[in-house]
Amino acid sequence: MSTISVNIIPVTPFQQNCALIWDSETMVGSVIDPGGDVPKILEAITKAGVKVESIYLTHGHMDHVGGAAELAAALYNKPVIGPSMRDDFLLESLPEQGKNFGLHLKPLVPETWLREGDVVSIAGRDFSVLHCPGHTPGHVVFINKDINFGILGDVLFRNSIGRTDFPYGSHEDLIKAITTKLMVLPDEFQFICGHGQASSIGAERRSNPFLQ
Repeated sequence: MSTISVNIIPVTPFQQNCALIWDSETMVGSVIDPGGDVPKILEAITKAGVKVESIYLTHGHMDHVGGAAELAAALYNKPVIGPSMRDDFLLESLPEQGKNFGLHLKPLVPETWLREGDVVSIAGRDFSVLHCPGHTPGHVVFINKDINFGILGDVLFRNSIGRTDFPYGSHEDLIKAITTKLMVLPDEFQFICGHGQASSIGAERRSNPFLQ
């Protein structure tokens, strides 16, 4: 089986990890969480020679979705998929979110909302969708157990976890999602975070202070 390639593209002043993921043989792939700086994302797509089929969103925060509509249009209306419908209020409030940073954003309605148990195709492989609320009510993650790889957004970071100090956040829900859905994965399972360096389940099991 061909391998998958990953290019992390830090975007916006929040240095959010937009991910370009593709099959190294077919060169078909997806973009996850295009938060902004769309010309930078398009340049990375062109440089890699990837044919993007879809755009996936882990949750509704501006720094993860702010460039989704613009990118979809630039890629000839590729579908925007996710997150869970529980984040619809965040996507509707994008104009307000952007206004605080001098950005003119429009409300976003994805082509498809995601739910726990859905399966999506990323780089020609099936990724399971897990609903992991707490950072936002509708946060989802994408995992593939066959290749021990996942995209976790702002749920779990290297030595940290997602913020829950929002009116709609829940530390209890976040810890429950991490412990029951992510920490049951094997130590060698590697993942991309929404910000900062990638990590593995084993590394977080050993050293993440929020999980001890």
